[in-house]
Amino acid sequence: MTTVDLNADLAEGFGAYRCGDDAAMLQIVTSANVACGLHAGDPEIMAQAFSIARERGVAVGAHPGFPDLWGFGRRRIPFSTGEIERLVAYQIGAAAALASYAGHRITYVKPHGALGNISCEERPVADAIARAIKAVDPCLALLATALTAQVAAGEAAGLRVHQEIFADRGYTEEGQLVGRHLPGAMITDAAEAAERVVAMVQEGALITLSGRRLPTGIDSICVHGDSDHAVATARAVRAALEQAGIRIAAFT
Repeated sequence: MTTVDLNADLAEGFGAYRCGDDAAMLQIVTSANVACGLHAGDPEIMAQAFSIARERGVAVGAHPGFPDLWGFGRRRIPFSTGEIERLVAYQIGAAAALASYAGHRITYVKPHGALGNISCEERPVADAIARAIKAVDPCLALLATALTAQVAAGEAAGLRVHQEIFADRGYTEEGQLVGRHLPGAMITDAAEAAERVVAMVQEGALITLSGRRLPTGIDSICVHGDSDHAVATARAVRAALEQAGIRIAAFT
């Protein structure tokens, strides 16, 4: 039986500001990527997310991004690779500490937003992230965007690498995510997202905007937790996968 993980980016509020419905998503997903306080999140929100995840048996990982609360970590900031390495290490430490505080433990790392996008395209940035993970805890896995430089960097560093696809994002002909400002970037219809995910898992391939298939391993599926349709999409994706006879379980 095919097994796949279902993950979401969570804990992305800050102070009095809330983003998404973490409690609802943690009833659906099997892994939670927890913001570490630089692009979003704070100690209160992080600790709460880790605590609920522990209670519900959901695996947790660090979701480090650029220090850009205003831009939600989606703006490109010209840090050096050394600075990126230390920013990632810093955020892994914060996530590990608050997970431990909540009685849970992180088992993987997934780059967020612009940091993730750049590391998909630029191997030196992907290598910096992999070095940071290995330096802090070589037992942590890397949740990498499928068919990108992240995968090669993680493997070269000797990390366990799990490849993910996105339920709610469109893909270019090269297998990269379509820029959020372009047509086809976001898939907002839950049924469409679910149907597409099942096809990709069954075929072992990314499906581009034109319908082209790009073969890849698929260990996890991401539903972004900050959108208005996140909960509906996550529910639809999980139901469709289970209907297709695909087992849902954390990859760690």
